[in-house]
Amino acid sequence: MTIELIPLCTATITLADPILIPDTPAGMRVIAEVTAWDVEGERINAHLRGVAAGDWMTVNAAMLGTIDARGLLETDDGALIYTWYHGRLDLSEGPGAFPAYSAPLYETGDERYAWLNPIQAVAKGILSSDGKQLVYEICEVR
Repeated sequence: MTIELIPLCTATITLADPILIPDTPAGMRVIAEVTAWDVEGERINAHLRGVAAGDWMTVNAAMLGTIDARGLLETDDGALIYTWYHGRLDLSEGPGAFPAYSAPLYETGDERYAWLNPIQAVAKGILSSDGKQLVYEICEVR
C-alpha cells in the first residue's frame, strides 16, 4: 500500500507575543494566540473567524515543542470549519531553524465542505525567526 500526499492548501498563521509559563508538570507552557490565519488552496480558501484561536504548546527541557493548536476558519463562501492539529517543533536552535510537523483535522457541518471531515492531513511548516509567523504546506493523506 502506497501513501499519497495530495496538496490541500497553504496556511499562513500570525501569532501574538507568546505567554510563557515555566516549570509546569508538562514542561514550559507556551501559549501563542493567533491573530490571523489564512488558508489558500485550489479546494479551500478561508480565514480566521473570531478571536478564539491559539497554540497551547509545551516545550520540554531539550526544547522540543509539542504543538496543540485550534481555531475556527470561515471560507470565502461562508462555511465554518473547526480546525485543530497536534505536532512537533524542534526549538533547540531557535525559531525557524527546523521545520514544524503537524497533523491537522477538520470538522464542519456545511455540506459543501463535508469532504474535509474524513481527511487526515499532514503539514510541514516553518516558524519565522521572530516567532511571529508560521507558514504550513498542508496535504491530504490518501
